[in-house]
Amino acid sequence: MTEESTRSRRPFPRIVPDEALEHAWNAREEIRKSVSALLPSLPAEFTTHRRAARREMLLAIRSLIDNAIERVEKSEATTKAAESGSR
Repeated sequence: MTEESTRSRRPFPRIVPDEALEHAWNAREEIRKSVSALLPSLPAEFTTHRRAARREMLLAIRSLIDNAIERVEKSEATTKAAESGSR
């Protein structure tokens, strides 16, 4: 992976070191390959649970995003109220 492609996927480049991100992406790819190799031999129940787990993770991320949006909106409302109250 090139340094440029790593940077283009990074929303917060200074929080996680480039080397750590590189290892995380490589680990992700290796896990995907290993699971893909196993999928044909795994029971259908595993696939069902895996999909349900993925959906739950996405819902958890959605709730984090919704909460962040609510905090921003409250902050904006507080700022507007303070500005209009000081006039």
